[in-house]
Amino acid sequence: MKKQSYILIILLSLFIVSCGSKKRIVSSKKNSKETVAVHKKLPSVNQKNHVKKLVRSNPKLNKHTLDYIKKYAPLAVIKMHEYRIPASITLAQGILESGRGRSLLATKSNNHFGIKCHSGWQGEFVRHDDDEDDECFRKYKYVEQSYDDHSLFLTQRKRYAFLFKYKTTDYKRWARGLKKAGYATDRRYPNKLIKIIKDYKLYEFDKVKKSDLKKYRKQLEKVTPKAVIVKKEQPNSASIYIVKKGDTLYFIARKNNISISKLKELNGLKSNIISVGQKLIIKRN
Repeated sequence: MKKQSYILIILLSLFIVSCGSKKRIVSSKKNSKETVAVHKKLPSVNQKNHVKKLVRSNPKLNKHTLDYIKKYAPLAVIKMHEYRIPASITLAQGILESGRGRSLLATKSNNHFGIKCHSGWQGEFVRHDDDEDDECFRKYKYVEQSYDDHSLFLTQRKRYAFLFKYKTTDYKRWARGLKKAGYATDRRYPNKLIKIIKDYKLYEFDKVKKSDLKKYRKQLEKVTPKAVIVKKEQPNSASIYIVKKGDTLYFIARKNNISISKLKELNGLKSNIISVGQKLIIKRN
């Protein structure tokens, strides 16, 4: 009888512990598997040498943060020149919001910036306990899409417009401005970003010139999956792209070597909202 009582107590303890964890993620699909980044190898912006110098000057720096920099610094630099968002800010936000790329939201959904669904989101999503229980967060097929969406998120919302008056080298004003605009509720958010940028000298990536990226463009195209284009016979013989889950207008435009404004013009779009299964004209022949 005593033995049975001990077993019952142990089982109850395990049940209580398992129910006590606050953070949880529920996918929009059953049995969702862990997603992976699109790029195993990205164009270099000298990030490996940057990390080596950091390690030599301070061997105690976090290994996972260093790995994150090596992997995603090129994306942050590319976004800087496309959207005028400091690479240091994008990278620091990615590191902080994704737990150095190791959070459940990042590993299960490739969401590196904690972007929630909001109205108009037609892609996949996961349910995640954050400021409130069971909140809806965007899910991406590739990490690159998360970076694309982060840039669009800041450029398309009026409350962030004032940030673009700051120079891309003024990461401190950007960090404070993000908090002021309501990106995060944590009052220490600006200081956390600034500390990451200083500790890992991420401001060095803000100095990479656009001309330095040109030589990496062809390499980037080689490692980026091509968009699926379906040829459809029409009177005007147009090339059509069918929107998939996780796609953004910018992602589609970039993969098909077309500007967002041209893509919107071809399809009569007044906003950047698209839906799964929607057919977009990519090119008129």
